[in-house]
Amino acid sequence: MLKKLESFSQPPTKQEFAAIFRLASRVSFWVQLLLGGISGIVLLFASFSRNLTAQTNNPGIGFGIFLAIVAILLLCFRVYWAFRYRLLARRLQAPSPENHPRKEDVIRVLQIGLIVSLIGLLISFVGSEMTVAVVLAKSLAQPQGLAVYNPENIIRSLDIVVILANVNMIGAHFFGGVTSLGLLEWLEQ
Repeated sequence: MLKKLESFSQPPTKQEFAAIFRLASRVSFWVQLLLGGISGIVLLFASFSRNLTAQTNNPGIGFGIFLAIVAILLLCFRVYWAFRYRLLARRLQAPSPENHPRKEDVIRVLQIGLIVSLIGLLISFVGSEMTVAVVLAKSLAQPQGLAVYNPENIIRSLDIVVILANVNMIGAHFFGGVTSLGLLEWLEQ
């Protein structure tokens, strides 16, 4: 057991790193694609229902949708980047060493992936917080037990859907960031 722990704390060989890199990139790709797809479908639903129903004069929800769309665009880049990880791992596993990417190139690619994930995480977090604040303000503005006549104070399912999309984006960007950070940390030992 101790011998296994010692071997994991040592820098990985190129083949060990390539195998883990390929597996981690595959898992990261599919998790991010799944969470991003769910968020995209939810946001399409929210956007269409927002356009087809009566508009409210609440810019907070609209800005929350905008931030979620920006986070999805960043996630689209991040999914592409996870696919690129797989291609790099495949090049690392190639039999001829001249086809292998340099360690500095792999580190740079991992750093770019981490930065994009952190920016997407921040944007998704701000969008979630803004949308939750709007929903909280609406719920506090409603008198208890009385009929609500002001349509701006009604909590619509759209409000909750936007929160769901932003939370899924937080999860997707978090997973991508953890993948990049873990691989980067292991590679730089």
